[in-house]
Amino acid sequence: MKIGVLALQGAVAEHVKSLQQAGAEEVVAVKWPADLEGLDGLVLPGGESTTIGKLMNKYELMEPLRDMAKAGFPMFGTCAGLIILAERINGQDWSHLGVFNTLVDRNSFGRQVDSFETDLEIRGVEGEPYTAVFIRAPHIMEVGPEVEVLATFQDRIVTARQGNLLGASFHPELTDDVRLHKYFLDMCEAAKKARV
Repeated sequence: MKIGVLALQGAVAEHVKSLQQAGAEEVVAVKWPADLEGLDGLVLPGGESTTIGKLMNKYELMEPLRDMAKAGFPMFGTCAGLIILAERINGQDWSHLGVFNTLVDRNSFGRQVDSFETDLEIRGVEGEPYTAVFIRAPHIMEVGPEVEVLATFQDRIVTARQGNLLGASFHPELTDDVRLHKYFLDMCEAAKKARV
């Protein structure tokens, strides 16, 4: 399987390493529309969502990615990547890709100085609790009927899935636990089989 990581800003190298450790045969950095060719899935990493959104427009990635998401292409948004996927952003009258039927609140866990780790029970991720790293993290305030909530923390939704789309408030690439990346690769594998 060939997985892309949107490489405009954020923890790109860390996601590449996690995906490789989780079993992806090939992982590539995506900066231009041509880089999307032949991919089985795409990770949208953390960073600064407004900056990433502006760069996606500059590099003409917004429309192709929106079309791909709507057509069933698997995408995994972490932290800022979750905001990029979201249909609605609290306090903002516009969205980026706008494909994930959620209302997301930016920086809802405080500033950089308020970063923390906690253990989560994530539906579909078996074994011991998953250690999640929260850094200026958003959370999901509301979900549409087709969105499955996978994990909550302090009554806030922090992981959810809508068909081919997976969103997490935290940074799974910052620990050695690659189970959530493996979960995403399984999504990509299922989508690939469904296309054949």
